[in-house]
Parts: sequence; structure tokens; C-alpha cells
Amino acid sequence: MTHRFIPRTLVEEKEMLQATGVERFEDLLPAIPAHLRLARPLDVPAAQSEMALSRDIRRLAQKNKGMTEIVSFLGMGWTKHFIPAAVDSIVSRSEFTTAYTPYQAEASQGSLQQIFEYQTMVAEIAGTEISNASLYDGATALVEGLIMACACTKNRKQFALASNLNPRYREVAQTYSASNGWTFHDVAWTADEGALDRASIESVLATNSGKIAALVVQTPNTFGLLEDLSGLTDLCKAAGAVLVVVSDPLANLISDPPGAFGADIVVGEMLGLGLPTSLGGPSLGYLATWKKHLRQMPGRVVGRTVDAEGKRAYCLTAQTREQHIRREKATSNICSNQGLMTVACSVYLALQGPKGLEEVAEQCMTRLAYVRTGLAKAGIKPLFAGTPFQEQAFRLPSGSRARVEAACRTAGLLPGVWLSDLMANVPSETILVCTSETHSKSDLDLLVSILSSAGGAA
Repeated sequence: MTHRFIPRTLVEEKEMLQATGVERFEDLLPAIPAHLRLARPLDVPAAQSEMALSRDIRRLAQKNKGMTEIVSFLGMGWTKHFIPAAVDSIVSRSEFTTAYTPYQAEASQGSLQQIFEYQTMVAEIAGTEISNASLYDGATALVEGLIMACACTKNRKQFALASNLNPRYREVAQTYSASNGWTFHDVAWTADEGALDRASIESVLATNSGKIAALVVQTPNTFGLLEDLSGLTDLCKAAGAVLVVVSDPLANLISDPPGAFGADIVVGEMLGLGLPTSLGGPSLGYLATWKKHLRQMPGRVVGRTVDAEGKRAYCLTAQTREQHIRREKATSNICSNQGLMTVACSVYLALQGPKGLEEVAEQCMTRLAYVRTGLAKAGIKPLFAGTPFQEQAFRLPSGSRARVEAACRTAGLLPGVWLSDLMANVPSETILVCTSETHSKSDLDLLVSILSSAGGAA
């Protein structure tokens, strides 16, 4: 045997070739053009023992730096928050790590209760009546909200999309647009505040009268600024559309949640709230709405009732995936209850409680205010004059990016997201800075110092 983990000897290979009636393995590949085949051996190191390979992999892994080893001011859904040790302790229990889908209610009361409590907390945070058992992430939660909007408006296919929506979310929605036949119309932002332009909203809705399924807005928006949602529901109702709001759950604790303004569908990202920001995932999206839209909502919904003996019991109240009901009646098949992720999020939310979550939100805001004050002393101002939550876009002097990045690499710091890489009509050298309760005063001072000096005149 030439390779320990590839159980095919030369003798066996010869027997297989004889059975297929060819002399060489290459004779099995005539359908692949010759110029597409690799005409040389793979450029990989020679085989190693397991011990030697493990050593080399560890050496390579040490070149990576995790979020616990660097100071990160990244935002746009990837905000780092402190996670109490109790979260991992509870999530690591075998009852949760082995749980998948609670198909048998009589044997899954613990899992069902946990999901029910998650749904309850999410609905309270969003200001709505109901929530589902979670989705993949914030971006796919938005897509599910758009699919819901189509169903709620008798299959309309056009959307009024805020231009200051998270560009990554927009990209995911665009990916789904081809197969769904969707069309997007941009709603402009105001030049001074970076907020939604009401005149633009009215223009898009009027120009496409009777065709818009939903107005999609985000608060805080991509610039980190809180949007005024008042009156948007009335505009949507007049156009026969629904209002879909992408919302930061923590921001809902220091301002009125979207549901309070009558938003039909509220979606967002729960990453950081019990879930670490690690190499792209796993993540957790939420979707909340009203009882009248229950039949259009994707995923599973757990309900509470009583059993034959009058005792409290939990069950799957709604299951709108095609594996449960007729395909033509299903809403979506990409959703998942993400059991372990909802456990972690639920434990975090329960441990913090309403007052604790408000304190986290306030600490995020005060730290951003500290950074903003420090940068102002160096002449660096916010891009817009709106009201921020925990993120804010700042415009640095032209040509300063390379100096900022070099200084940050030396200091072991991620300064934020360069918005000019992701959005059109945004000045170059615009950086989105996000603060959280995890940042110490020295962290904030370091960021201010680097942006003030490296971001100053060359």
C-alpha cells in the first residue's frame, strides 16, 4: 500500500483498469480537454509521518492571530463582545451539543423550551409578536425577509433598498435576485446626515406604484447612524408594500425597536451576543414579525401549550420547510434552527438581562464618543453629522491609509472597515470604527493615537 490513508494498491489499480477496459488512468479522462489537465505532479511536500505533519501544522497555525490576541475595531456585524464563561459552560453540556432537530416533542422538551425562550427574547428585543427559531446569519435573514415580503404582497418582485444598507447584505440579496426575478431600486441617503432621504423614498414608491414588495432600511445604517423610522410604515401601506428593517439588537435597547414603528419584518445579526467572532462563523441570524405573517415566515416556530394532564408542554407549532410540508407551500429550505447557536445566544441574553444588555449598549456608545472626541482634537471628523450608536464613519486625509495600516500591524490592531472598498459614492480613506464594552481606555487611546498621527498630514 503506497499511502496509508488511500487504500488502493498498485495491484488493485491494475485490476480496476482491466475491468474498465483501459490501460491507463488517463484513458478515463477523454471528456476533459488536454489543456485543462495537470501535466505534472502536484506541487506538494513529500509525505510525512503523522507526528511530523502535526508539528508543521501547529507551526503554521501559530502565524494566525485570533480575535483574542488583537485589538479589533471591526464592525458591520462582526463586533466583538465579552462572553461570560457561563455561556460556554452551559453550551458544552451534552444535552445541548448533541441536540439537532426536536422532531419528537415528547423527547425534546428541553430543546423546545430553550428555543421558545430564544424566540421570546428576540421578539421582545425587536418589538414584535413572534420570532422563528433562528436563521444562518444576518444576510440570509434579510433574504428570507424579502421572500416573506413577496408572499405578503401577492408575489411582487421589486424592492426599494436603502443605499446605506450593509453592502455585504446587499450582495447576498443580489445573488438571490437572479433566480427569484427580483429588481432593486436604490433609495438615496442625505448628503449631510447620511440618513435615508424621505423624498427619495417617496419618489421610488411613486415611480414604481403597485410593484414594490418592500422598503428595506437598516438602523443603525452602514455609517453607524440611527435611522428615524417614524412614518415609514404609513408610506409602505399607502404603496401596498411592507417595511423590512435590518436592526442591531443592542441598538434596540437604547432606542425604540423597529416593531414600535410598525415594521412588518425585523431581521439582523446576533453574532457577538454569546457567539465569538471567529474566522467567519458560525453566526446566527434572527427574524421577527407579527402573528398575521406566521404562515409566510420561514423555519420553525416553537409554541407553548399544555399536555393531556394539564402540564406545561412545548411543541413545534409551525414548520414551513419543504421536508415537513408540500414543496409548493414551503417558504424556504435554507433556514435552520441552529440549535447550539441559539442556546449560546439565549444563555447570554438571559445572563445579561434587560438591564445588563442596556449597560453593554451604553458602554459601546460612550466608548465611541470618547474616540470621536479624541479624533476631533486631531482635526478628524465624522463623515456625517447623524446620531451614531457604536459605529461611526470617519474620513481620514487622502493618502493616509497605507500609514494607518502599517502602524496598526505593528501595534496588533484592526482599526475598522474601509468603507470606500465596499461602497460607491463614499470618499476614499473613509474608515468605519466600531467600539464595544471590550475596549479598555488604553485600547481607545491607541486607536486615536494611530489615526491621529498616521492619518495626519504626510
